[in-house]
Amino acid sequence: MDIVPKILKGNKRGIARLITLIEEQSEEARVFLKQLYKYTGNAITIGITGPPGAGKSSVVNLLAKKLRESNKKVGIIAIDPTSPFTGGALLGDRIRMQDLTLDEGIFIRSMGSRGTLGGLSRASYDAVKVLDAAGMDYIIIETVGVGQSEADIIKLADIVALVLIPGMGDEVQAIKAGIMEIADIFVVNKSDIDGTDRLVTEIQMNLDLNQDKNKVKPPIVKTIALTGEGIPELSNTILQVQKRLLDRGILTNKRKSRINQELQELIREIHLKKIVSAFEAKIDDYTEKILKKEMDPYTAAIAILNSE
Repeated sequence: MDIVPKILKGNKRGIARLITLIEEQSEEARVFLKQLYKYTGNAITIGITGPPGAGKSSVVNLLAKKLRESNKKVGIIAIDPTSPFTGGALLGDRIRMQDLTLDEGIFIRSMGSRGTLGGLSRASYDAVKVLDAAGMDYIIIETVGVGQSEADIIKLADIVALVLIPGMGDEVQAIKAGIMEIADIFVVNKSDIDGTDRLVTEIQMNLDLNQDKNKVKPPIVKTIALTGEGIPELSNTILQVQKRLLDRGILTNKRKSRINQELQELIREIHLKKIVSAFEAKIDDYTEKILKKEMDPYTAAIAILNSE
């Protein structure tokens, strides 16, 4: 079954099928990805991140609709916490965005984080390539919003929008964790509640203290996702940031860095598989020794690698 022509035509079933094969770590998926790769690099990827409860899904929902008004095709990948029992996505962001599925110009997929601390699985990287090759103009990735997912999003996104809301306490934690360094846009959602101005001031102060003086200060956009207020401004801000990144060559540098990082990760992954395959029997033997406390795992690892 060659689904590559279907994907290149933007066929939703073909896209969904390949992403499923990717999640199953099928060798067939790797073959298709190789064929599709030359068609990638056209979409702009937008990372929407921030603490749980910030209203990220609502922002994504409305942003996708706004982009569609300009006849742009939009892909959405919603990263859900993975169930440790089934490996499946738990939250089901697609349920919250159900009305978007009726739009032929929008493709939505929930993907499990597969237990990765960063909240972004290996599969999500390849899913972005599929959506890119399928002709999406924008690909929005919404992260779990726990652990290190905020920092991890920079590995996938051209533009990162950090969504915060007043009065949570989490926004201060996010700022102190150094997440501000990767944000291209700050979104203060639920800006109709108390503490909005204080949060905006806090963001500005942190930017003044920590921002590289040679860099453009990230814009701050106030939104109320419940009513849609501020979403047109957010959409326009994304377009402005996109133009600036393109004009200054920053986007090319970002993508070069990501390719370099992905290449290193693939080399590690392939090399590890080869090692495990070559030493499988020895690994089993040493596992028993470690279990019986006849040997420690550190010495065992070196012994396995030294034995040819």
